[in-house]
Amino acid sequence: METSDGLYISKMAAPMGKLTRVKEVFRVCGGCSRRFTTISGLNDVVIVSSVRTPIGSFGGSLSSVPAPRLGSIAIQAAIEKAGISKEQVDEVYMGNVLQAGEGQAPTRQAALGAGLPLKTPCTTINKVCASGMKSIMMAAQSLMCGHQEVMVAGGMESMSNVPFTMGRSAPSYGGHRLEDGIVKDGLTDVYNKFHMGNCGEDTARKFDISREQQDEFAINSYKKSQKSAADGVFDKEMTNVNVPQKRGKPDVVVTGDEEYGKVNFDKIKTLRAVFEKDGTVTAGNASTLNDGACALVLMTAKAADKLGVKPLARILGFADAAVAPIEFPIAPAYAMPKALEQAGVSQDDISMFEVNEAFSVVVLANIKALNLDPTKVNINGGAVSIGHPIGMSGARITGHMVHNLTAGQKGLAGICNGGGGASAIVIERL
Repeated sequence: METSDGLYISKMAAPMGKLTRVKEVFRVCGGCSRRFTTISGLNDVVIVSSVRTPIGSFGGSLSSVPAPRLGSIAIQAAIEKAGISKEQVDEVYMGNVLQAGEGQAPTRQAALGAGLPLKTPCTTINKVCASGMKSIMMAAQSLMCGHQEVMVAGGMESMSNVPFTMGRSAPSYGGHRLEDGIVKDGLTDVYNKFHMGNCGEDTARKFDISREQQDEFAINSYKKSQKSAADGVFDKEMTNVNVPQKRGKPDVVVTGDEEYGKVNFDKIKTLRAVFEKDGTVTAGNASTLNDGACALVLMTAKAADKLGVKPLARILGFADAAVAPIEFPIAPAYAMPKALEQAGVSQDDISMFEVNEAFSVVVLANIKALNLDPTKVNINGGAVSIGHPIGMSGARITGHMVHNLTAGQKGLAGICNGGGGASAIVIERL
């Protein structure tokens, strides 16, 4: 609502269940909406750039590139797109789940590899699949509170480089058993001692979602991603990766995602269920194992004005939620309404929904639980067809909204994570 003196009044809600409305005053200055909170004093936070690498298949085009190096490439490109110097970045948060064998402090490696100064503090975030989004949320909190002015946040993962592990105790008769680090630390429900796909099967039963519905969703995801790639939709969010070769051969330049170019539509409906004998979740309607990184530059609106940077979007609200571990696929249906509540925005105000496609059943269940308009959900495809580097995906879907909303439109992204959690974020395109 605009007042007579040209100021704008809005409301910001506290987390659901402890709802308190706080009047805030907005002034539009320098093309950027800056918030002056009369009670809380929180800063408005804007996104000024978002860049990701292409997403490589497991053992594919990016398999020789470690996760911190992928992070470096995304961070450097995001800073360049923002039009600021590396010295102006106060701190870096990056999500990264499968850290075994990467060496100390992966985010520190990524930041220094991108040429940031030695004085730059760095923190690695692990909230399983929600890690990339959680890093954005935590960076936003630091900026809102005035601890920092400019931050980089995102996520990175190289699932191709995750090692096998074994215990350190003396081997018993028969020797040690090697465990796949991807399965052990990324894809296993530690409470029920089974794969996350079994949780997907549980959700399919509870929400009456058939194998046919999941296959059809997956096919549509691939078709949407293929069309989006052909139309150049992903170009504005992507930076190339130069992959060094052996024996002095020239670098191979990776310019696009791999997964949606490899699909065989004839096979999707014939694949066997993976997790239960008569189940519904298959390799074709689930996401894949992948490599990639994404980074966003966030800053306070005041810093954007001071640095002469034009923001792309502003963060309106965010939230986490948790349910029983076996019910993790439906956790976004709890986090997303909380984020809307905090932002003071209704679901009807949202032009674009991103729900991470860990499995096709995840999106179908959340559409049903929240009564979402399917035509507004994952409009350019999702992780089933694009790929799911688990530490990166939450940042990717946030950045994808930044680039594909139009001025004044609002977007809501939600992502589930192992253990029964989820994160969600609401942004507005400027």
